Amino acid sequence: MFRQIGDFISVFFTKSRKINDEPVNKVSLTVIILIDLFILFNVFAGLDDISRWYLSPSQAYFCYSPWQSYQTDTRQDKDFIIVSEALNRSPNIPEYEREYNQNKLGKVSPICTDFDNLKNQINQPNNKQIFTTIETKQKQVASLQEKNRNIRSQYDSTLLEKIAGQPSNLSINEIQAQQAKQELDKNNLTIANLESEINNLKQELLASNESVNFLNLLNAQDKFEAVKAGYERASFWYPTIQIFLQLLFLIPLIFISLWIHKVALEKGYGLIALMSWHLLVIFFIPLLIKVFEFLQVGVIFKFLFDIITVIFGGLIFLISYLYIFIIPVIGFGIIKFFQQIVFNPKSQASKRIEKSRCLNCGKKIQSHHNHCPHCGYYQYVECENCHNLTYKFMPYCYHCGTLNEHRQQ
Repeated sequence: MFRQIGDFISVFFTKSRKINDEPVNKVSLTVIILIDLFILFNVFAGLDDISRWYLSPSQAYFCYSPWQSYQTDTRQDKDFIIVSEALNRSPNIPEYEREYNQNKLGKVSPICTDFDNLKNQINQPNNKQIFTTIETKQKQVASLQEKNRNIRSQYDSTLLEKIAGQPSNLSINEIQAQQAKQELDKNNLTIANLESEINNLKQELLASNESVNFLNLLNAQDKFEAVKAGYERASFWYPTIQIFLQLLFLIPLIFISLWIHKVALEKGYGLIALMSWHLLVIFFIPLLIKVFEFLQVGVIFKFLFDIITVIFGGLIFLISYLYIFIIPVIGFGIIKFFQQIVFNPKSQASKRIEKSRCLNCGKKIQSHHNHCPHCGYYQYVECENCHNLTYKFMPYCYHCGTLNEHRQQ
């Protein structure tokens, strides 16, 4: 295995900087590298764009987060708070249409669509007027409370002056103790009346048909559980779907560049073979990254996580052990893929024979060498017709011209 990896690395670097086995000049290599960087940038940009093609869980179930916040809210006025949020929205523009319905795969939850429509219906002129009145009265209450704080601070100082026997005409405070108490009582009475009016207005707002319909949906536990289950299911599958879409983007590019590379090798188009080889490498870089991501998230990770949990309980670190063994196997498979398809001696045999090169490793050998001195590979096979030695992988015997059915042994 280590010898195969070494041969693979050697061939990799040779193919990356040579045209027809001749080194590329530095200027040309620099241009090729700049092209590689430009293409790599665009590949990652394309991967990012296609990964957003499918609706994310927060888009498909956009109502889940505010609904969950409402469910866990313990404040007494949580109904008024969520209704007031609806009154602060831009009217008549459903959120799911404004943000998420943009020619994407997947669909928005129908329950979230109802959630948004009912929330949008609250934003009516009469409800808006009630809410504006509530805000105005709340500002009046806040202003009176601020005045009371100032009066109390002066009241405490006035009491100290009175205890000290200081004449009232020498006081630094604008309000005397008796006057301060009267002012505080008056303001508190006004605040109480305003708060009572505010509570009545809140009840009136919450009693409107639009608010009642929206709050009924919020308190329908079965609907919330359905949204919650859909959101969790979407969150589980979303990373896998993203990676699948990204593979759909990458795999055609890999096969096209691989096909161009093979044709260029067969036709002897050295520059095209070099550039297509670089493209192949560029496309494989994000592919490997996405494969590793797929092993860390999504279905496979969840599958391994569940197996480890059932068998070994909390020993989740064992997943790392599995990956330590799995990743080398995947790497070995990639190397075998390149050896069988990209570096397949059968497809390269003709040109290597013409240039007196080893059928296996491609290095220069003498015509009378039966075995390659670099890799030890035996170059010949016995002809089925005349039984003389002829080149492996070549369709016809160079002694008798017979077509050989089994050219590799």
